[in-house]
Amino acid sequence: MRIASVPHGHVYVEHLSDPDRDDGVVRLPDPTPENPAVGAPWWPLVMLDAQWIHDHAEEFDLYHLHFGFDSIEPSELDTIVAALREQGKPLVYTVHDLRNPHQLDRRTHDAALDVLVPAADQLITLTPGAADEISRRWGRAAHMVKHPHVVGFDQMSVNRPQRTVPRVGLHLKSMRANLDPLPMIGALVAELRRREFELVIDVHTDVMTPGQYNHKPDVVDFLRSLPPEVEVHVHDFYSDEELWDYFRSLDLSVLPYRFGTHSGWLEACHDVGTRVLAPHLGYYHQQHAGVLGYHLDDGLPRAADIAAALDAMDRSRDDWRADPQDRLEQRRDIAAAHRRIYTDALGRA
Repeated sequence: MRIASVPHGHVYVEHLSDPDRDDGVVRLPDPTPENPAVGAPWWPLVMLDAQWIHDHAEEFDLYHLHFGFDSIEPSELDTIVAALREQGKPLVYTVHDLRNPHQLDRRTHDAALDVLVPAADQLITLTPGAADEISRRWGRAAHMVKHPHVVGFDQMSVNRPQRTVPRVGLHLKSMRANLDPLPMIGALVAELRRREFELVIDVHTDVMTPGQYNHKPDVVDFLRSLPPEVEVHVHDFYSDEELWDYFRSLDLSVLPYRFGTHSGWLEACHDVGTRVLAPHLGYYHQQHAGVLGYHLDDGLPRAADIAAALDAMDRSRDDWRADPQDRLEQRRDIAAAHRRIYTDALGRA
């Protein structure tokens, strides 16, 4: 089966394949865009185009869309769906995001979902809560297939640093729309006065540099006002290896999200044994048992929840860290599930 995977060059998609054998599923590589995005060389998606579908219809059997259609208008998505229908190619859509983390106004993504979810021949999502929401909103059944591992199997067993003082980290990255980190940093700084732990804040250079697209003067001022015991690291995008080392350097990674659905960041932390503190929204807490949680009151993290998470972050660490053999078996199951879904979609077509 030749799959036009949109995209292909992303760790989630790459880990849908069978790790042990050729199962007959071939995912086409991403065509190179004219101006690839930093950190996402597969974007903008060349395959996400009706003309590409018509021109390359003989090269694939099934079209599997994941993400990366943020800038595509619903009318253009309609055209893409029509092109697939005209060419007799089934559409499989994995609903990663029921709320797009890059878009402050949810109506844009909702309009895209209103095209894709009804049109797909088969739907996949990552958690039972997301499947239930899809059923409520569109009356469609989605296959629930868990998120695969993110970190390589060999990296899962790398020893973690031994520390006497817990280390808590919050990464602002490039300040995408669903991040609201300043209230959370304030809550963590308040906890520094009550207990002993290290607090480290990471942020990408583009946020701190005037003239850059993601520059945020208010964030710059806030970070510069933090007490000296808070470590602030400014850097460019980490490589994969640097990111795994970053995760291992932390006992707790805090996700300061104001909205969202699922998290690959959470999965990577699970792979290396770093506890995660995530808000009680979306379906983060259904990805794995043991995710620590906090509630938002009028957009502010609840102080009691932060304190409880800091109390709990060292408990049952061995139960939280992924077992490489379990992740390997899960990877095999995920590959088999996708093959069954593809086979069914092609049979129906």
